[in-house]
Amino acid sequence: MRNVKRSVLIGLSGITLLAMIAAAVFFTGHTQAAGPTRVLISGGTGGFQVPSGVSDTGNTSIEVSPNRDLDQPFANGPSTQKDPPTVAPDPSPNGVASQNQGASGFNGLSHFDTRTASGGNQFSLEPPDQGLCVGGDYVVETVNDVAAVYRRSSHQLVSGPTALNAFYGVAPAIDRTNVVFGPFISDPKCYFDASTGRWFMTTLELDTDPATGAFTGPSHTFIAVSQTSNPTKAWSIFIIDTTDDGTNGTPSHTDCPCLGDQPLIGADKYGFYITTNEFPVFANGFNGAQIYAISKSQLVKAAEHAGSLPSFVQIDTGPLPTPDQGGTWYSIQPATTPQIGDEPNNGTEYFLSALDFFATLDNRVAVWALTNTASLGGDHTNVTLTHTLIESETYGQPPAATQKDGPRPLGTALGDSLLEQLNTNDDRMNQVVFANGLLWAGVNTIVQSGDEAPRSGIAYFIVRPGWNHGQLTASMANQGYVSLENDNVLFPSIGVNAKGQAVMSFSISGPDYFPSTGYASIPAHGSAGAVHISGAGVGPEDGFTGYPEEGGDGVARWGDYSAAVAGPDGSIWLAAEYIPGGARTVLANWGTFITSVNPDGGH
Repeated sequence: MRNVKRSVLIGLSGITLLAMIAAAVFFTGHTQAAGPTRVLISGGTGGFQVPSGVSDTGNTSIEVSPNRDLDQPFANGPSTQKDPPTVAPDPSPNGVASQNQGASGFNGLSHFDTRTASGGNQFSLEPPDQGLCVGGDYVVETVNDVAAVYRRSSHQLVSGPTALNAFYGVAPAIDRTNVVFGPFISDPKCYFDASTGRWFMTTLELDTDPATGAFTGPSHTFIAVSQTSNPTKAWSIFIIDTTDDGTNGTPSHTDCPCLGDQPLIGADKYGFYITTNEFPVFANGFNGAQIYAISKSQLVKAAEHAGSLPSFVQIDTGPLPTPDQGGTWYSIQPATTPQIGDEPNNGTEYFLSALDFFATLDNRVAVWALTNTASLGGDHTNVTLTHTLIESETYGQPPAATQKDGPRPLGTALGDSLLEQLNTNDDRMNQVVFANGLLWAGVNTIVQSGDEAPRSGIAYFIVRPGWNHGQLTASMANQGYVSLENDNVLFPSIGVNAKGQAVMSFSISGPDYFPSTGYASIPAHGSAGAVHISGAGVGPEDGFTGYPEEGGDGVARWGDYSAAVAGPDGSIWLAAEYIPGGARTVLANWGTFITSVNPDGGH
């Protein structure tokens, strides 16, 4: 669930502004100590179910959750940034490769899967919010609101599709026979930790009134940890109370009860980390990013029923000053660390975040570090958060993405001739990976050539963090853009293997392409490679969220993110949203495509 919708910047003329050169540190942020520790709540046991047929015989008149429209703007004021950029980037478009040598793929989960899981006791949902993790001979995929397990070697479905409400052991999203509403679940993420051989999944949850489906106030982040290295077996469920209204040991934040929107996950040698954007449930406003740090070893032991419930610390970044007056820190992305080794400062977890507080353009990136993470779960947990800012290439609010026209059964049934656009959301930081001493990430951005209409592209950053006499430093090791002439690329994620080879996942859409999935190699030095189309879309997006008759404004929900992870053999696995063929529902036709790329395969 993307709880933040910011205005799209259009009408700018663009020129190339910055070359890909290393940038020096120019701002060192405040240091923030963690708050008091709390203890996770036990959520019992969950897990996947074997594939089963659909028995949707209940009430089908309620197809969409009454809580689907939760978007609200950041509560930020006018910018005081010194000399912010004023022209959108105009990068040279990437070419499109004619072959995908070294790559293979298969259809992942779709809207049909999510609507028909758990006997059809599900809502129609857009967008999928992509999760993906790979380990051993397994691939785990999770989207709104369903999950499945596949064989890495054969691509065969092993378990699922399982509704996330069932996976986490809570009541169905809607009991269609008795018309009873269950908890609202959204924004799934997935991570395989090679150092422990365990799988981690997260999602946000909001309590609802069983009779009406309306929110009642309390909210939580669910954490599932596999009890063994086999994801098809049992998982243990843990819960963080994110209500933050002073009840049940939570801190008392402005206008709460609140929700922890779009939980983002990362891990280092010692800890498992979740960050959220905190929004009041019943009021407008934004309280800033929250960071939760948990001992990874304690989580694993507790999942195996070999230890007590883990403790965790919460850091509220809302009060931390930003370089721009009126700004509030948002979407602080923790890094996953595929190769665990020695870490400085008795354990260090890195994060990245964007600084476009006011929905315009920016040329800065924030680098964060949580230190002394080895103390997590000990008798004297004492972690410290610090950050620094570095210059970057220009990025900014992307426009909605256009798409190729084609048959639109839902639009036709509604009597609507509108060709939907795809929502690119904003330019917040996407997935971060820390590998070979570098932080890899990307953002959606506006790109524009001369007087042509703006389109959506991707800006990526490769950051080298460091330490100087105990102070966090950082520099830009490489940066660049991925874009197409006339068409759009959106929602990047970068997967990096042990050799430092990186591949970026994204969606493709525009006048020349139905919504498709694509990828490009991202080198530590030099420019991004050609764009490869891995999952070719077969028609336009034809989902309910964009049509005015269904409450839309012509722009359909898409994304809200993709996923990319390294496999145990050095392959890079990618997943993103596209429009597949085959079965669809009345209200939506989205699907996901999972791609495996061998970086040595010649592309």
